[in-house]
Amino acid sequence: MESNKIRVGITQGDINGVGYEVILKTFADPAMLELCTPIVYGSPKVATYHRKALNLMTNFVSINSASEASRDKLNIVNCNSEDVKVEFSKSDKEAGMAAYQALEKAVDEYKCGLIDVIVTAPINKHAIQSDDFSFPGHTEYFEKELGNGDKALMILMQRDFRVALVTNHLPVSKIASSITKELVLAKINIFNRSLKQDFDIDAPRIAVLSLNPHAGDAGVLGSEEEEIIIPAIQEASAKGVLCYGPYPVDGFMGSGNYEHFDGILAMYHDQGLGPFKALAMDEGVNYTAGLPVVRTSPAHGTAYDIAGQGVASEDSFRQAIYDAIDIFRNRRHEKAIHAHPLRKQYFDRNDDSDKLKLDAPEEEMEI
Repeated sequence: MESNKIRVGITQGDINGVGYEVILKTFADPAMLELCTPIVYGSPKVATYHRKALNLMTNFVSINSASEASRDKLNIVNCNSEDVKVEFSKSDKEAGMAAYQALEKAVDEYKCGLIDVIVTAPINKHAIQSDDFSFPGHTEYFEKELGNGDKALMILMQRDFRVALVTNHLPVSKIASSITKELVLAKINIFNRSLKQDFDIDAPRIAVLSLNPHAGDAGVLGSEEEEIIIPAIQEASAKGVLCYGPYPVDGFMGSGNYEHFDGILAMYHDQGLGPFKALAMDEGVNYTAGLPVVRTSPAHGTAYDIAGQGVASEDSFRQAIYDAIDIFRNRRHEKAIHAHPLRKQYFDRNDDSDKLKLDAPEEEMEI
């Protein structure tokens, strides 16, 4: 089993937030080191500062690359210069650059096959912006760097409660004009595929939320449902996808109807994440579906309001590791079962033996 331990690449995130606190608390439990080989991309110096400031006892080793990782220890790859400084709760460009350098190194080593999955600690989306990083968030960055042309789907999840988004980090003023039938249909299909491949659900049921209040009231409160969302649902349904809606979010979530579905597709960020975080914040996980890479993160942000106080909960971060490992294993299992499909079987009408033939030419036999 030792040789099968999954190598989990972890990016440090914003060094002035709670990233290192939740990382160090998670791996204070020796059982986590039996589950996976953790490789943190960041700074041993910064990790030491956090450990001392928060009075944590978690041990780690400093390495230059995941190729040097110790299987039974918390490993930290040094990605930052020695003079990087921690200032708890401060939005700082230096901290943003340190977060980007860790992210870049993790992606490079993933491309080299040195890690299996990536778990990201929270970043400050403003501080990390630079000529090298001009993305609204992690999701868009991973889509560009590791997507191989595939489109990403943001899923917030806690156990069987999964909320995906048609649009991600967009200003509210641009949401309606960005939603098209093609986009909604694409997201439904990615969601459906992810639920099957990543979560091992044979026939997933997807609920699609409306954009307008009361699902537009047949055009009285908006036409997007009639002209965009319903046609997308109908086209997906015609191809065998079990998707339903559009449902007004208030009644759908308030009545508990979400419990009857394997996944919920929201039209925009706050429509989906508001209810999700109200119901499932503590152990919620952000998963970037649709890409070759398995990437998860805790559902919370940098939490500047409590950074450096030692009170941050590691539950969401630990769950992000669990989910990344589970998804990686589910994908590996699906790949294995499709590696050797059943051979075609043919029946020869001229053969009275009723014997199935596996190698007969297709033009001579009938299935």
